[in-house]
This record gives sequence, structure tokens and C-alpha cells, in this order.
Amino acid sequence: MKQKLNLSRRYQAALLTYLKSGQKATLDAAHGLGSLALSVGLQTLDLAKLHEQILVNQVLPGSLPGRRASIIKQAGIFFAVAITPIEKTHRSAREATAYLKKFIEALSQRTVELAASNLELSLEITQRKAAEAALLKSERHYSQLLEKSDHLQEQLRLLSRQILSAQEEERKKISRELHDVIAQTLTGINIRLATLKKEAAGNTKGLERNIARTQRLVEKSVNIVHRFARQLRPAVLDDLGLIPALHSYIKTFSARTGVHAHLKAFAGVEQLDTASRTMLFRVAQEALTNVGRHAQASRVDVKIEELSGRIRMDIQDDGKSFQVEQVQYRRGRKRLGLLGMRERVEMIHGVFSIESSPGQGTNVRVELPFVPVLKIETKETGDTTIKTP
Repeated sequence: MKQKLNLSRRYQAALLTYLKSGQKATLDAAHGLGSLALSVGLQTLDLAKLHEQILVNQVLPGSLPGRRASIIKQAGIFFAVAITPIEKTHRSAREATAYLKKFIEALSQRTVELAASNLELSLEITQRKAAEAALLKSERHYSQLLEKSDHLQEQLRLLSRQILSAQEEERKKISRELHDVIAQTLTGINIRLATLKKEAAGNTKGLERNIARTQRLVEKSVNIVHRFARQLRPAVLDDLGLIPALHSYIKTFSARTGVHAHLKAFAGVEQLDTASRTMLFRVAQEALTNVGRHAQASRVDVKIEELSGRIRMDIQDDGKSFQVEQVQYRRGRKRLGLLGMRERVEMIHGVFSIESSPGQGTNVRVELPFVPVLKIETKETGDTTIKTP
């Protein structure tokens, strides 16, 4: 058994060497292997099976289709020489030659058919594997798209609920302020007017004092109403433009929070349409509100400039940083503010981004196409530096 296994290995190595040698090949090894096969008791058919097995499994699979016929023919010569010692022992030379010719033809035909079948099977397996891989990739792709769609829908539903909730909270706040402050103040004015009516014919000094108090109450009520109006929609934004509105809001912000704020603006921003200027004001308003509430900053810079046909607004503070991704996926008012800013910007086809890192503070950036709708002249207002386009 061991001798036959050794013969098989030697036969395979000698055949491969012979096929690679080409015209320089010699058949001495084939004749020697035939003698070795005879000595271990192999017959012609045994050696033929060994030759066929090596040819089909080791030689033909790695060869080009156009060279298979010549390889089979060349291998047949090797086999013919290998079986010569066996045939000389068992048959006459003429019988051996006739038998050998028929055997080689049958062997060659069978080998070609097997090789072709193996090749077709291999191609079919490869095609099926490619189709399965493409199908699996497509399934994963559509699964990811579906998951992303579900996530976006959930985000939209949550955002809608939060917006409605925030609107309701704002309405409650305004209602409470109107009821608790304005209504009480007007009630106080009415009482003082009734008192004045009684005192009109009496003490003049007391009358003057009560009139002064009533005037202060009226002035306080007017100021409160103006404050509500500015919070809902600053009139200066419509009457004078974006830059004066931002300048006024930033002055109020600095006075209220103690954070030093500076505005540097490109004058051409006033040439944007109303929707774009309103968006920039609201984003700046929300960003500054977040700075005042959360950043613990000492300074914030609002910069509006024109770069390559686009308007860019940066709001940079020197406060503490935060994890942007975590805040965006967190529930609560701060998350709603970020989503609201992003939604406002994307509604007019702008780009919204936030960067926050330790030691660098936070930068809120808005970019949108610069499409002028009117012309203005260069101005300077307080801390505001305005540039002509």
C-alpha cells in the first residue's frame, strides 16, 4: 500500500515536470515509473486509472480551455511510455500498440468530457455564489434603508410632538404673564383711577402723587407689552433689517447674562429675502439662548460673512463643550432647540452644523446661497461692522 502511494506521488510529479518541460522533455522518468509499477504488481488498467485521476484532478483544472487537448495528447505520450514495460511482459508489441491506441483515444475523450463537465459545474457554482452574494447585499441594503426610514419617521413624530408641546408651553407662559402681570397691573390702574375720582375734589398733593403712581403702572404695562411683542417678533427686524435687530438683541442679551457678545456682519446680508433673514435671526437667537443657559461662557462672537457666493454665519462661544451626537438624540428642550435650528435652515436649502470640543467652546454654523433681492449702502452700528458686497 505504501509502495503504491509512493508510486502515485512520483508519477504525479514526473508527469507535471514532463508537461512543463515542453520540447526539452524526456521520457526516461515515464519508462522508469512503468518498471516500478510492474514491480509492485500493477496492471495496465491500474496505471491507466492513476494516470486519469492525476490528469483530471491535478492537471486540467488549472489549464486554459484552449490548451487542454494538447495537454491530454502530450500526457498520453507519457502514459504510453509508462505502460511499455507492463505491456511487454503481458502482450506482444503489436497487441500492445493496438490496445494502447484505443485506450488513449477512449481515455482522452473521457477526460475531456469530465474536464468540460467540471468546468461547467464550476462556472455554475461561481454564478450561483455571485447571485447569492448580490441578493444578500441587496437585502442588507434595503434592510438598512428601511431601518433608516423608520428611524427618521420616529424622529419626525417625536419632533412634531415636542414642537406642539413647546408651542403649548409658550402659550401657557404668555397666558400666565398676561393674566398675572398685565391683568393685575390694569386692575391696579382701575382701582387707582377710582380713588382719584373720589380724591379729585380733596387733597391736591395726594392727587398728584396718585396720578404719578398710576402713570408708572401704565408705563410698566406698556413696557411689558413691548417685551412680549419683541419676544414674539421683533419689529426692528421688519422695519430696519437683520443687522439692527441682531445688534439690539445682542445688547439685551449681554445686559441680561453678563456674557460679552460681539457682532461682525457683512452688509450684503440685508439683500437676502425675508425668509432667509428671519431664519438667521431665529438661529442666532436660539444659539445665544443656549449659550446663556448652558455654556457658562464669558464671550460669544456672531460673525456673518460672504464666501464664494454663499452667506456663512458663525456663532462661536468660549464656554464648556458638549457631545453633539448625544444631545441630538436626547429628549428635552435643548435637543428640540437644536432640531428646530436645523429644520429652519434646511427649509430654505441651507446647511446647518455644530462643532463642540473641550477648550474650544462651541461653534454653530449656518451656510446658505447668497441670492440678493435688493441693494443697500455700507453702514456701521455700534459694535457691528458691516461690509459692502
